[in-house]
Order: sequence, then structure tokens, then C-alpha cells
Amino acid sequence: MALTSEQMEQAASFMMELLRELAWIGAESAANAATADPLGTAAAQLSAAAAEAAGGAGSAQAPGQAASAAAGAAAGAAAGAAAVPPTAAGAEAVPPAAAGAGAVPPAASGAASAVEASGTPHAPQGLIGPAGALGVTRLLYDDAWLQAQRLLERRLAAAGLEPRFDRAGSLFGRLPGTDGGSRVVLTGSHIDTVRRGGHYDGAYGVAAGIAALAALKRFCGAPRRTLEVVSLCEEEGSRFPLSYWGSGTMVGRYGLEGASFYRDPDGETLEQAMLAAGFGRPEQPHPRRDDLDAFVELHVEQGIVLERSGEPIGVVQAIVGQRRYTFTVAGEANHAGTTPMPLRRDALAGAAEMALAAERAAVRRGEPMVATVGRLETEPGTPNVVPGRVRFTLDVRHDEAEALESFCRELLEELDGIAARRGLELQGELWMDAPPARMDAELADRLVRAAGRRGLAVRRMASGAGHDAQLLSEICPAAMLFVPSRAGISHSPLEFTEEAQLAGGLAVLIDALYELAYEERVP
Repeated sequence: MALTSEQMEQAASFMMELLRELAWIGAESAANAATADPLGTAAAQLSAAAAEAAGGAGSAQAPGQAASAAAGAAAGAAAGAAAVPPTAAGAEAVPPAAAGAGAVPPAASGAASAVEASGTPHAPQGLIGPAGALGVTRLLYDDAWLQAQRLLERRLAAAGLEPRFDRAGSLFGRLPGTDGGSRVVLTGSHIDTVRRGGHYDGAYGVAAGIAALAALKRFCGAPRRTLEVVSLCEEEGSRFPLSYWGSGTMVGRYGLEGASFYRDPDGETLEQAMLAAGFGRPEQPHPRRDDLDAFVELHVEQGIVLERSGEPIGVVQAIVGQRRYTFTVAGEANHAGTTPMPLRRDALAGAAEMALAAERAAVRRGEPMVATVGRLETEPGTPNVVPGRVRFTLDVRHDEAEALESFCRELLEELDGIAARRGLELQGELWMDAPPARMDAELADRLVRAAGRRGLAVRRMASGAGHDAQLLSEICPAAMLFVPSRAGISHSPLEFTEEAQLAGGLAVLIDALYELAYEERVP
């Protein structure tokens, strides 16, 4: 094993400090939620999720624990708790680490102490950010996203891990090897979030990767093969109609020249947002990579399999394929009181039937097929007007490419039939098409052995969520490690994983990176 138990504890403390710092950046306060959600549904949804978690968490969660966490969050929200750290706002809002370059900072310093001083509940409730926050929102190139990347840039420099951004805005930290070659072993994940998401999705893999390289540098010196950690600029698809902008530019799926074609809901193009954040400039390194020997991504499971099975580590064998569509249903807006039901061309009624058709089709196909209508917008959105236009999204996933293709083809034919029968016009745009990906078998076996040496039981499994490892597997051997998610909850303020489980995943990652870069046992 690469590190002693004491050294591993120091690495885990540094990782948790980074996670606590990131939890402040982009935290949604009660005031923010009220502005974005004037009907107050966010708090209600949080309470409902808490009740469901408390009822379905099983033996891994004490009765009422998730409910008490949400009660604390709701109380803070009702009191108008500000979701900002108790330091000055702006780029330096998160306190700098006390330790110098190359050191692994102690967990008690910086943002950790700030969180403790604020009275925020800690691990049992899963709230490592500000009290009363309704999740965290860091969208590609927004202010919170930029603040998070700049924070991590400072942490990398302090740890002696040469920081650099690529032209798309992904941040890398480098620990040069002694072999004189140009090949790289990479770890990390993404820094962006969904709207009002949790504290661990993506951020855990970034924080763990930085802590792993900092610890290896401090305790083991320089590796033979170069190690890098990446905080990928985007994975979620929460702002612009595309996903995996970070890893996608690395593998050549996206070209920077196409950034002007994507717009966010406010009409700003991806190119405009990228330039405003300080990226997209020709003097910056191009994101395309051809020097990677391996990529290992550590992530929370975002499902309930590991919690139910009682195994602390998951090793991913395959990642599902995904297709995401945006549909526009056009009917005729008309008076709600004077338009007879048989004469209506109600776009919302048509869209609702389409959403139910997608659900029925997925149920008929059976597991692991899933189909989700996650967003629906109506026009004109007035109570006394028959909706004339509706936009909705459709997310379809399966781990076999042929099954994914046939399902989507048949469902689109059914949606066309619904539109024709109702006298509606239907237009669809496929804006994401990620095929299923198999992880490298040899790398997966090494992760299983590394976990075994630490006495950690392992489950080999598929991932129902998409990940950057899916794309990077196109250019190098890739593997994924999972740790449990309490009650299977993710993309939610209630997302939570025990610190001991986070530390277990970090230990396996460090041992795997040591084998790959210090012993040069690359597939």
C-alpha cells in the first residue's frame, strides 16, 4: 500500500477541507431560492425528499436522520440564512489553506473552521455547507463556477502541483514524472453542478484527486510516470444544451469553434460566456489530449445499490448510453373559457400525453431502460389561455447501444402519431448522443485488488449515470470507482456520503495511482 494509515488520514482530512470549501461556493440561500422560485416549491421539494429518504434509507440510515437534516435546512431557510461564507465576498471568499506548498493542510484550518463556527450541522446530517442552503449551483462559466476553479488553482499551487487551465476552462494540476516521457496518468472529475445540487457529485472526485496527488508528492516524492488531476469545466448540461464540454473537448467530440451555436436560456452563447470567464483565447493550451495512458475517476454512486448491498466500494464495468432531446410542441393559444374541448389544439395536453407515452414505453421494455421528461415550459403560461406552445426535454438511457437505438426510434414514431392525432406540430432536436462505454477490464481488476488490500469489499457494477470516464475511454484505458450514496439520493441538497466511505474511496484511488505511476504498471 502506498501510504500508512496516518498518512492516509492526513490525505482524507485535506480532501474533506476542500469539499467543505467548495460547499460554500454557489450555495443557494433562501433569498436566492425565493427569487428563482417565487412559489416556494424548493423548500417543499426538499422536505418531501427528506421524508422519502427517511422512509427508504434502510438499515444504513437512522430513523428520522434525513428528516432532521431537512428540518434544519428548512429552519435555516425560513430564517433567511445567507448562503455565503463568513468572510468577504468575491474571489477570495474562501479562506486560503494554511499549509505551504507540498504540504497536506490539516482539516481544522480554512473553510472547515468557518463551517464549524457557523454552527452548520456536520456529517450525520450531510450538510457540509452553509446552514439553510437549498443546494449548490455552479453552472459552466458563471461566477460561482469561476470562483471554484480559481480556489482550486490556488490549492494546487500551494500543494506544489503545477496548475494550468486549458482553453475550455478545465483546470489541471501536474506532478511531473522522472522518466522523462510525456505520458500521463490522469484522475479527477467535474466541478459544475445541476441547479440546487448536492455537495459530492463531481466535487468529490476533484477533491479526492487533488488530495491524492498532494499526499503522494509529500510522502512518496516524484513518480516515475507523470500524474495529473483535472477539475473538468462541465459535465452536467445544466446551462447550455450540451453535456461533457470538458472531457468532450479533450477527446475531440466538441470543437471550440462550435461554441457560438449553443445558447443558454437567457440567450447568451457558450462562446460569449467562455470569453467573459477568461477562456477561449488562442494563447491558452488547446484542450485536445493524446498523451493519456489511463484515467481513473472516483465518484459517488448516485444510486442505492451499494448501500443496499453493504459494500463500500463499487468498481464500474460499464456506463450507460444516453440520448437527450428537446421537443417543441406547437398548437394554438386560445381563450380557456370560449374554446370547446373538441376544437382545442392544446400543446400542453399533447406534451403530457407524450411524457406518459415515454414512461409507458420504458416500463414495457423493462430494466435497465429509463426515460425521463425532466423539464417542461409552456407558452403563454397564463391560467386562462389554452397553451399554444410547449418545450420539453427527454432523457433516455440504456447500457446496450442497439436497445437504446430501437427504443428511441419507436418512441419518436409514437410521439409523431400523438401530435398528428391532436392536430399539433412536433419538432425534436437530439442534442446529446453518448454511446454506452465499457471500462477497461485490466484497470478494473487492479481497482478490485487495491480495495481488497485495504480490506474493503467490492461490488462490480454498471453505472446508470453518465460520467466523464465514458468519453475519456475513447482515447485511453478508463476506470471508475464508486462509494455509496445515502438512500441513493443525488442531484439534491440531501446528497450525502459518510466521511469514512469517502476516505475509503480515496485510499483505493491513492493505491491505484501509486501502482500506475510509481510502479509504472500501466495497462
